[in-house]
Amino acid sequence: MIRLTWVQPEDLIGHELRQAAEDGRDVADIAARWRAAGGHDAPPRAGASDPEAARLRGLAQDLLDELAEIPSPLDEPSDLPAIITACPAWPAHPSALPTTAGGRGLVVDPARVLGAWLGRAAGCVLGKPVEKIPREGIRQIAEATGNWPMRGWFTAKGLPDDIARRWPWNRRSAVNSLAENIDGIPEDDDLNYPLLALTVLERHGRAFTTEDVAKLWLDELPAGRTFTAERVAYRNLLDGVEPPHTASLRNPFREWIGALIRADVYGWVNPGDPATAAEYAWRDARLTHTANGIYGAMFAAAMCAASLVATSPEEVVAAGLSVVPAGSRLHEAVRLAAEDAAADKDFERVVNGLYERHGSLHWVHTINNAALVAAALIHGRGDFTATIAGAVAGGWDTDSAAATAGSIAGALNGGVPDQWRMRDSLASSLTGFDGVSLVELARRTQEMMHP
Repeated sequence: MIRLTWVQPEDLIGHELRQAAEDGRDVADIAARWRAAGGHDAPPRAGASDPEAARLRGLAQDLLDELAEIPSPLDEPSDLPAIITACPAWPAHPSALPTTAGGRGLVVDPARVLGAWLGRAAGCVLGKPVEKIPREGIRQIAEATGNWPMRGWFTAKGLPDDIARRWPWNRRSAVNSLAENIDGIPEDDDLNYPLLALTVLERHGRAFTTEDVAKLWLDELPAGRTFTAERVAYRNLLDGVEPPHTASLRNPFREWIGALIRADVYGWVNPGDPATAAEYAWRDARLTHTANGIYGAMFAAAMCAASLVATSPEEVVAAGLSVVPAGSRLHEAVRLAAEDAAADKDFERVVNGLYERHGSLHWVHTINNAALVAAALIHGRGDFTATIAGAVAGGWDTDSAAATAGSIAGALNGGVPDQWRMRDSLASSLTGFDGVSLVELARRTQEMMHP
């Protein structure tokens, strides 16, 4: 039987049961039925007979549909009007910031736009080799190579064999992100998705729709380059499912981090306007995510919008929180993370608190990673290196969290320190983007800022 990760019902059922526990649904009976039938939270064991595997697959599919009928008691809406209503501090459109002579949008320093792209690339590449490695492993690797606290790229040079065996680099392609191998900016989904966001704006303008995003994916995004919620939604599109049902149909990853990593460009083209940035991110996110998964994208987009005009990380995080429903799990997680980071000089203690509150979540969930991004920004106090290093040292989705934190810190600083600049050529499997420079991407981003 062919095994395709992230879409087979027997793979999804364990994740859906976990999601149910997170959003307050009572599914003990369904969980018991699944396990009594021989099902597990992991894929079927190797060597299982085809009839047995087929039986479990059919049962998992039926149970996924049953689970979908059980409502969550939490008040965490996914439609935009209800989200806005749930945000008492929803921001007004900007009116007090300087505009161009014709009144066509804010005056934004081009260096800050380029800094955002540079920062996103640097954070992504720093975190890429240690993605999936836990906190203790990241620290052991960094300490063993004289890079703790982190002040530069990871390296295999001088890394003791026992540590290298204990904590192998994340997938073979990650070695391209080691200091001794970096030659330009390697491909990554955390960089491909911003390219897609820029493309949808260039092709369809600022009135783009969720359907436009879906069609672009089918035209330009290889299915094998999608993961978790994005892969499920892609499968749903191919099955003829229309958005936003693509986000919820047998999709237990709908509150994971995928939508958050797609949102930066929607902020950059709306400088100083977190509300519009959040609305753009919502249009994109609803293709694949619901509730906190959507809020994470809106949070990131609002922060990116603020980062091009703000003067401090505190302003940026406040802008992000303003578009997240006040009663949601994400809002509470980010608020507490920011408070801890502002009050405690020891970042390790701040991260310990995050793990105490969110350690049960999957390492690519939105809530824990968004909280880590906020903590790294506040604790970094504008220092680019400290910010991306904090996002990586915190573990979880290292390249994604550091990419978002890096884009914001890079925008705030109008650039990145020299040690974080790579040869300006971005590798990508997306049509027309392989070898593109960040300077070119920043120029095209700035062109999309105004109607």
